[in-house]
Formats: sequence, structure tokens, C-alpha cells
Amino acid sequence: MRCRILVANIYPLLRAGLRALLEQKQHYEVIAEADHEHSLLELATHWQPDIILFDMDIERGACLKVLKSLSIHAPTSRVLMISIHKDSSFVMQCLQLGTKGYLLKSASVLELDLALEALRGGSQYLSVPVVSLVVNQAVKQSREETKHVSHSKLTVRQLEILRLIARGETTRTIANGLRLSIKTIEAHRSQIMHRLHIHDVASLVMFAVREGIVQIND
Repeated sequence: MRCRILVANIYPLLRAGLRALLEQKQHYEVIAEADHEHSLLELATHWQPDIILFDMDIERGACLKVLKSLSIHAPTSRVLMISIHKDSSFVMQCLQLGTKGYLLKSASVLELDLALEALRGGSQYLSVPVVSLVVNQAVKQSREETKHVSHSKLTVRQLEILRLIARGETTRTIANGLRLSIKTIEAHRSQIMHRLHIHDVASLVMFAVREGIVQIND
């Protein structure tokens, strides 16, 4: 089955270029195009696309509002941001609002392919230049948020699952690899977050990096 994509860009020429590029690939199908944040929300709600290619030059606050609305009205859609902004705090906010991929506008076509493949497979993707910035920002935040928390509160099995989550493995992949049910993995993840007082996956990943449970290049 082809991956259904909604392309969001205010410029007709750029939308046409993205559509032409995507439709050269056998795995992708562009099902709709949005030229404004309002039409993006309407189309995403109606079509529930697999991937939303969010390439809109709008103010940061408006962008974050759109992401929050998408997380509510199109919760299963995976958002791939294409942006000029590479400051870590903004990227972290996007990730915390559910963005699964973040590319800079300077990215190559090859990197776009890599990002789309990652999202299509249920993983996440960050543009190479922003990875270290995001990790440093997240480590700084998690140091404050979890300075009294230790991973010693976790069982050996939970540490193993946390390591796999931090590497970007999907719930299904983790379940298959450990020969456990998806519900069991979800229960472990919930317990891990409860024990560490962490409330989103992005912060969970950064906790794992800070504690040395996983390395950035793993």
C-alpha cells in the first residue's frame, strides 16, 4: 500500500515541485495540497494522511498552534517539518508536540528520501545539523527536570526497553525483538515514564542520552 502524503506549502510552484518529486517514488501518493494553515487543518482532518509534509513559512507561534491542532485532529498522521529554523528550543517544542521528522530547507533530496523512509517505517528523523543542538538542549532541560531521578528505579527489562525506545525503534519492532506483546511493551513504557516522572517520549529519549543508557550514534 502506498504512503498517503499531504503537502503543505503556500507557494503553488513549490507544491508542484514537491508533488512531482514524491510521485516519482513508487511508495508515495500525494492525496492533497494545502496552501494555508487553515486548509492544512481541514484537509488533514478530512483525509487523515500517513505523512504531512509541513513546509510553511509562518510565524513560530502559529506553527506550534498548528502542530497542536494536528495532534488532536489527525493524531495518526506523522508530521515532517521542513524549516529554516535550527535553534534547538523551537525544534524541541515541535518534537514535544508530536513532530516525527525535522528537516532544514537546505537539506538535499537524498535526505528528504531518508526522512520520508524513516517516517514511513514508524521511526523519527532529524536533519543532521540540528541533532547535536537538540540533544544539548534536551540534556540541559532533562538535567533540571530529572535531577533527582535515577534510572536505578527501573528493572533490567525496563532499561532494555528504554534503550530501544531511545534508538527510535517502534513499539511493534520492540515487541517482535523481545518476543513480547505490543500491550506488554506499552505497559512497560507507561511504567517507565511514571517511575521517572517523564511525560513525553522526546524527554524520555533525552533522559536516556543524559544517563548514558544510549549513545547519540547508537
